[in-house]
Amino acid sequence: MGRRTQAERDAMTVEIGFALVSAAVLAGLTFAAISAPALLLLDLGRTARTAVLGVAVTTAAVAFVARTVHVLWRFPSRQRGHRLDGTPDPAGLSRPGSTDSSP
Repeated sequence: MGRRTQAERDAMTVEIGFALVSAAVLAGLTFAAISAPALLLLDLGRTARTAVLGVAVTTAAVAFVARTVHVLWRFPSRQRGHRLDGTPDPAGLSRPGSTDSSP
């Protein structure tokens, strides 16, 4: 692969930022969804509270990593003008700034 243009580097920076922010939001919501009902609505003992928090933290971490990988894994194929199933995206081929001169 050759040198990247400034626009390609900027696009990758934005994509990484989007991946991290959306993953952080998902992780926070996952943690809240698992821990809040059990901790706020039920009177749990110390051991059960620790177990629920452990499950919530672990699940939130897995959700963070999965979301980050998912977003960044899709990025190169979208840059080349392909859909996620690998077929060419006709709308992607005629984007402004495209160097393809075919109709």
